[in-house]
Amino acid sequence: MQAAEAVKAGSAGAPQAALEADYLRFDVLPAGIARVTDEVIGAERLMGGLADAACGPVRVAAFDFDGTSIDGNSPVTLVRYLGMRRRLSPGNLFLILLWAGAYKVRLPQNEAWVRGRVFSAFKGKPVGKVNKYLWRFYDTEVDARFRPAAGAEMQRHLDAGHAVVCVSASFEPIIAKAMTRHPIQFGIATRMQVTPEGTYLNRVLGKPTEGPAKLEALARFADERFGKGNWVLDSAYGDHHSDRALLAAAEHAFAVCPDRPLTRTARERSYAVLDWER
Repeated sequence: MQAAEAVKAGSAGAPQAALEADYLRFDVLPAGIARVTDEVIGAERLMGGLADAACGPVRVAAFDFDGTSIDGNSPVTLVRYLGMRRRLSPGNLFLILLWAGAYKVRLPQNEAWVRGRVFSAFKGKPVGKVNKYLWRFYDTEVDARFRPAAGAEMQRHLDAGHAVVCVSASFEPIIAKAMTRHPIQFGIATRMQVTPEGTYLNRVLGKPTEGPAKLEALARFADERFGKGNWVLDSAYGDHHSDRALLAAAEHAFAVCPDRPLTRTARERSYAVLDWER
């Protein structure tokens, strides 16, 4: 079998553990960011700030990123950025826009599929080169959108000894760069598959960290990092109706500039509603 065919066959049917191994072998993160579990990255400057275990279970504060921590949506901004630079083919750009229209009217959508279309811009490119490209994209196009109120609330939780976790459907290199700039202690985000040669594929590794998958990924991380039964979800912050599962699991739920369905849920369940646009 030719090398290219082996890569194609392996990416299509390889066991999850093998795909994880390829991803982790070529892990490239910004300075000051380290991998703390297979799925999660941590900001080294902040990882020593947790309260002592003798004080009781670790209290976790979970923040969504797009629309909550930032004003806007980083994958949408990335599509616009890539489109303007002609790094997405007209066909892929058209399909992404069709997907976005259906998503806007809340039709069921394949989250992994659209992320694959976006990452077609990077298929076959070395992981290190792509990640650095996405870090620059974050610095120039996204960081100015980070909400001061989000940073202040994260810092409040850190000062209280809570574990601050960003749980996002955005791409991991984008979240990793945000962690170098803001008080985000741990990050969970969507990862893309990598070939054994260290180049990106346009396929999601596992599941996108979207909707109920956010809570699932957070629970896996917290069980592994803090111990099952040794943590509680103190607070959760989200803006979109897809964040309902995450908010419902928290002792304190905060709907940040919520969309209409989440506004209704917040009213029904007496969630605090925060306006971070002011």
